[in-house]
Amino acid sequence: MGLTARRAAVATLVGLSVIVAALALWKIKVVIALLFSGFIVAAAMRPSIEWLERRARIPKPLGVLIHYLVVGGLIALALWLLVPRAITQVQQATSGNSLHHAATHSSGIKHQILTSIDKRLRRLPSGSKLIHPAVEITKTAFEVLVGIFFVFAVGAYWIFERDKTISLVQSMASRKHRRVIRDTWVLIDQKLGAFVRGEILLIIFVAVLLSTGFYAISLPYWLLIGSFAGLVELVPIIGPLAAGALAVGVGLTQSWHMGLFAGLIVLGVRQFEDNIVVPKVLGHATGLSPLVVLSSVTAIGILLGAAYVLLAIPIAAVLATLVDVVVRDVDPAEQDVPAVLFAGAKEDGG
Repeated sequence: MGLTARRAAVATLVGLSVIVAALALWKIKVVIALLFSGFIVAAAMRPSIEWLERRARIPKPLGVLIHYLVVGGLIALALWLLVPRAITQVQQATSGNSLHHAATHSSGIKHQILTSIDKRLRRLPSGSKLIHPAVEITKTAFEVLVGIFFVFAVGAYWIFERDKTISLVQSMASRKHRRVIRDTWVLIDQKLGAFVRGEILLIIFVAVLLSTGFYAISLPYWLLIGSFAGLVELVPIIGPLAAGALAVGVGLTQSWHMGLFAGLIVLGVRQFEDNIVVPKVLGHATGLSPLVVLSSVTAIGILLGAAYVLLAIPIAAVLATLVDVVVRDVDPAEQDVPAVLFAGAKEDGG
């Protein structure tokens, strides 16, 4: 009886420990997500940092600083070029006199589309609020800034700490598994980096091409819609569908011809992207099928919330790689990953 009681007590303690650990991880899921995002940022930068170190003899700390300065400069340039035009369009949208007039004097499907767009545009901050320097920074905005700083700080540190962490994990495993551990870790790192670099290229490509096409047909708010379409490339399948629906809806507020042209432009860009750009640029970086991508996005959105959807594909890529190596006994050293701008240096297993 005493032995049975001790076993029951141990099993209970183990079960409670697992529950407590799961609850603790759930409570700090935001921190875990930010850490994972930092690892992804490091994965995206690592090949180019190593390339600078090999070719130009630029040390890694300086390479990281150069990357962050370049990113900051590109963002500042984009804001300088795009924000004035976007503010003008937002002011037009939020004043919405012509749009509101059309919404209240139409009927049927067109009335529903106009009313929906009018309501959403009126929720946007006005142009004066966007440019007024005395606007108070909200708590949410401050938290977002802190989160971004945390992610980039983690990314910088992980450039130097990854190999040390891999060596630590290898030291805790048997010698016959050490090479596979390192190769698997490096493979995941390469997949995440290639995916992120490819997504950045796709965002720029889609935003520029759609904005140009919408401008050519004089679609209202062409820059806002084109930029939105580029950004929602981050949300697989659902994002492009939402952008296409928005473009067609805005076009229909003018005429059915405008809606048709907007839809054809979106369809043409999507076909060109899916059949030419993605295979050439992104390739099969993550090795995930569209069904797996859609299921991952939906599951992450339901379990963790919409804010975590951006991490759905990276999480699925990590899990799929682990399943290939652990369950299917795939050799990670034999797997190829698209370079996407920079190919990582060959790394020997330890």
